[in-house]
Amino acid sequence: MLVAQRHELLVRELEASEGLRVTELAARLKVSRATIRRDLLELEAGGRVTRVRGGAVLAASHTARPGQPSGSRPAGAPSGPLRADAKPASAHTLGLLVPSAHYYYPRVVAGVQAVAAERGVRVVIGLSDYTYPNDTQQLEELAASGATGLLVTSATGHILPQEPFERLRAVGLPFVLMERRPYGRYVPGEFVATDHQQGAFGAVGHFMNLGHERVGLFTNGSPTAPLLREGYEAAVRHLGLVSGAPVLDSGRPRLGPTEATRLYDRFIEECLADGVRAALVHSDHDAIELMRRMRSQGLRTPDDIALIAYDDEIASLADVPLTAVAPPKHEIGAQAARLLLERLDAPDPSAVPVRQLLIQPRLIVRSSCGAAARA
Repeated sequence: MLVAQRHELLVRELEASEGLRVTELAARLKVSRATIRRDLLELEAGGRVTRVRGGAVLAASHTARPGQPSGSRPAGAPSGPLRADAKPASAHTLGLLVPSAHYYYPRVVAGVQAVAAERGVRVVIGLSDYTYPNDTQQLEELAASGATGLLVTSATGHILPQEPFERLRAVGLPFVLMERRPYGRYVPGEFVATDHQQGAFGAVGHFMNLGHERVGLFTNGSPTAPLLREGYEAAVRHLGLVSGAPVLDSGRPRLGPTEATRLYDRFIEECLADGVRAALVHSDHDAIELMRRMRSQGLRTPDDIALIAYDDEIASLADVPLTAVAPPKHEIGAQAARLLLERLDAPDPSAVPVRQLLIQPRLIVRSSCGAAARA
């Protein structure tokens, strides 16, 4: 079951009752309590539920897919009556294109939803499933569904190449890129994005403040990996750390468990051989698996190798809660929606300056970096 589908089932369960406990929701959806708690955090961030001690109650409204009426449920969601307090759509409809409904982007979507709910604006969502040719089709469908402006996270990397950028402009609707930037430094185009380089720089700086002179880097081949390496290398340079610590990229693994395990073990071995006792790891999943491999070798976090994860999707749920860099996902969606609505509401949209916004991620300190032990 996709995360988006599970979220809709959770909302449906809460609609049918005045409130449910985490244990009840976990039993009904046949998932772990940790999964339910994470889902409720994301739904609360989007203004859809309110968490209470031990459970949650319903709080807000829904998002439409292309071809659905305002306020209707996404495709695949359970049927049932809509909440009576859902706000009617305004004259604007925001077309929202994201590559995934189950990792990273649910919180971005929640940020868009929160602003849309405040403004009484309809949102129509399209999913590209990380397939670039599907971007064009989804954008055409969003425009045909009545979208008056577009919020776009393309299926490309963080830099949107010229061809898809020109195709996006050819749609003829105002747009704001989310977690993407135009192909050229001087190409006018609005965007809201995370400053991932700064996030990596801050993580390495935190390790330095804890006394580490050498810091390793493990990435998973995602589009974010080059940005993290850029920030990591800048930190090593500017903070005066010892260079040459292990840096390993697993090459976007849809790897089998055997190959993945080999890479985790190789990174651990290289760190220990080089006297490196701290590492920045992208993503949470990789940090958790790396910690598991350490444990199988009789090593401990943070005593033998301190870790900081990058993403903060499930970092707090690790056996040793992971210190993590948390991209401002909810704020990315909210700020992008505000920029687009400001342009759409302007008497002369062409007179509104082009805004390009970088938001720095936060470092959330938990146990895995060793800060508590040093304190």
